[in-house]
Amino acid sequence: MHSLLTRAWVEVDLGALLRNGARVVEHTGARLLPMVKADAYGLGATRVACALEELDPWGFGVATVTEGEELRRAGIERPIVVFTPLLIEEFDAARRARLTPTLGSADAIAAWRHSGLPWHLAIDTGMNRAGVSWRDVGSIHTAIASSPPQGVFTHFHSAQLNDGSRRTQEERFAQVLAALPVQPKMVHAENSPAIARHGRDAARQWTVARPGIFLYGVASGEGEEITPDPVVALRARVVDLRVIDVGDTVSYDATYRADSRRRIATLALGYADGYRRALSNIGIVLVRGKRARVVGVVTLPFCRTISTASE
Repeated sequence: MHSLLTRAWVEVDLGALLRNGARVVEHTGARLLPMVKADAYGLGATRVACALEELDPWGFGVATVTEGEELRRAGIERPIVVFTPLLIEEFDAARRARLTPTLGSADAIAAWRHSGLPWHLAIDTGMNRAGVSWRDVGSIHTAIASSPPQGVFTHFHSAQLNDGSRRTQEERFAQVLAALPVQPKMVHAENSPAIARHGRDAARQWTVARPGIFLYGVASGEGEEITPDPVVALRARVVDLRVIDVGDTVSYDATYRADSRRRIATLALGYADGYRRALSNIGIVLVRGKRARVVGVVTLPFCRTISTASE
């Protein structure tokens, strides 16, 4: 419950989060490796991870050592995979927190080998963000043979599109896997759009599913076989209600001018709260369940909406 003094707040539906996670498990037949990076997409990594424990995930994915350390302090004991390449200087902190790095060079593999802890091999099949290129994996075969990875993975850059890129990346990844000197226990690639748009047969080749934004209620576009439930709502109180006449303007710069008699509601929500100024005159909100358009410039503490014409 929110105090009447609370002017704007975010609601997170952990029940919907769990339903989305369960939907992924049922659709793919794989255990979860949920992404809780960037503070679980801003929703609170420790609360989200603790809630997802109910689904018995294999582990959790983060972007930085600091994020992994936070989960450990919260009591998370499952594997935590860091998906951003680590600096060598970060290895000691990663070891202390029992984090699993993703590595893509012979030097990094050699530096991590003495920890005796697991690691995952990152294969770049087209994202060009991190990992060893699928063309160059032969250059690290010796390092892999001396320190076999627990898992091998790649990342689809456009699985939400019908451009054939996902298939191309899968084929490149398959070539890499077939040529590895040691076969890993885990193989993973499916991100949110790949999970949502491709069926059980396609997903079953992967050991774990790696949902991110799907868990938090964001769909990936057309052609989805499963869709998420909404998880997040940004809410605010109406602090002023008035009627304006034809020709009256709203907010700074007078960018909105009424073309008829209108009822205007002022919401206690502005760009100081994260409601972007770019939504001026184009944003849509729900007022008591009915759609209303944002009018005028969004200001630091407020935005305004119009309802239907008023007498």
